[in-house]
Amino acid sequence: MLLIARCFVLVGLLSVWVGCDSKREHTLAGRTMGTTYTVKVVTGYFGSVAGLQEKFDRRLDEINRSISPYLTDSEISRFNRFQRVGEEFPISADFLRVMKTAARLYALSDGAWDGTVGPLVDVWGFGRGGSPGRVPPAETIAALLRDVGFDKIEIRASGALVKRHAAVSLDLSSVGQGYGVDQLVELLRAAGFTDYLVEIGGEIYAAGARPDGRPWRVGISRPAAGARPDDIYKVVSLKDQAFSTSGDYRQLFVQDGIRYSHHIDPATGYPVRNGVVSVSILADNCTFADGLGTAVLVSGVEKGLALIDRLEGVEGLLVVEAADGSLQDYPSKHIRLEPAPR
Repeated sequence: MLLIARCFVLVGLLSVWVGCDSKREHTLAGRTMGTTYTVKVVTGYFGSVAGLQEKFDRRLDEINRSISPYLTDSEISRFNRFQRVGEEFPISADFLRVMKTAARLYALSDGAWDGTVGPLVDVWGFGRGGSPGRVPPAETIAALLRDVGFDKIEIRASGALVKRHAAVSLDLSSVGQGYGVDQLVELLRAAGFTDYLVEIGGEIYAAGARPDGRPWRVGISRPAAGARPDDIYKVVSLKDQAFSTSGDYRQLFVQDGIRYSHHIDPATGYPVRNGVVSVSILADNCTFADGLGTAVLVSGVEKGLALIDRLEGVEGLLVVEAADGSLQDYPSKHIRLEPAPR
């Protein structure tokens, strides 16, 4: 997602010995979705990744042209301008796949994840062209709430969207970067690679192992205002898993002693104030992990942990900031965490 705490990726050093079984790590990087991407691919020492960069950039451009709300001619931007209630708006396979995951997240979280909350994010100053720093008038929030609700959009089996409310709009940024990760993973699988790490804006998928045969290790940034991105709080090992972290401690403002973050509760129109400052999710795909982190952060500790624990193959860690500023961990049942390196 765009509004997230970036994660710090810990990678192993290449062996200096070049033998028959030696491995080599290739790093490819670029920009997309308003952030950066990095892909680390492990091959045999003389293996090649020729042509991958071009394939990555072309695929990411296709995704942006589908679901980027920042491009005026993207599919999602055209859908947002479309105001014909009850009329079908045909969409691409990319848009449809993301919308199906979005519908699942909305249903599983009882509306805590809602891809139509963008106008509220904007009015609080955390969206496009915003400058956070003041609480909007209550009547403005109430008016915008009337246009919010993912159930105001129907997904047709024909591969089209239908608006049930003319002013409803979509912003899928909270799953878009995860979807980008998953699509680069598909390209790597199709090319026959088995060991790699893909990262877009802190959303990650790790497959196989590092050149030294050990698991990929990913650090969770310390969820505290002013903390450096490389200030590691906890570490997780990944193999054939997606990893996503959402946090509310970097994009916020304080007014009259009250802290307001960029995570908006779709039910109230106001930023959540449940004490959760960071949510990390492990799942089998990054689109779902990306959105689930937002859903859990909005839901809070009790509901969020209950949601994680009832999902097969999903683990998570919620971090809560106590009144005294200390951090308290709320892990899911089977997650394995390592202490930060000293």
